[in-house]
Amino acid sequence: MAIDWPAFLLASLTISVIPGANQLLGLRNAYRQGPRVALVAVGGRLAAFAVMIVLVSAGLGTLLLQSERLFTAIKWTGVVYLLYLGVRILRSSRRVAPGAAADARTHADSGARGVWALSREEFVVAGTNPKAVLLFAALLPQFVSGPGPLTAGLLTVGVAYLAVEFAVAVGYAVVGAQLRRAFVSARVDRVIQRTTGVCLIGFAAYFATSRQPA
Repeated sequence: MAIDWPAFLLASLTISVIPGANQLLGLRNAYRQGPRVALVAVGGRLAAFAVMIVLVSAGLGTLLLQSERLFTAIKWTGVVYLLYLGVRILRSSRRVAPGAAADARTHADSGARGVWALSREEFVVAGTNPKAVLLFAALLPQFVSGPGPLTAGLLTVGVAYLAVEFAVAVGYAVVGAQLRRAFVSARVDRVIQRTTGVCLIGFAAYFATSRQPA
């Protein structure tokens, strides 16, 4: 078994760095809750990806690619949830009083309950992302070749992808933390909230047009 590590690392880093729904949530969570809470919440995203990796490694990647009903169910679940999150965030941004001296922490959930809620959001958004389904089912096997158990190779590159995803999440959390320190105000909080909400709705519209590969 051989793994094309240079190509895999370049591809996985590129895919992880490109802003997506989960990256946007991580950035927002770091701004409103702090980087530690945001990175704990990223565990939900990684858990969803880990489930996909295990399914693909168990040989169910073909089913994910060929089952139109399964792909459609995953896609529309993700679309509806992103719309829900986007609208909820937009509505919450209207509750910030204009001109108020606001710390982002004032408007955020606190404690373990807040962390679990954010983790669930990350999990559902990642697990119902049709692009992520296609990534793990179609892309990862391209980097494993030669003799040897394919399952072991897929698990290896899958774990490596999780490491890359977490490293990129740390970068987004750092950016969110810097925004938190530099621009904590009611006005900026509204801008970030509204931008996040609009982008999530945009991602929902984009995912709604996703099609199963022929």
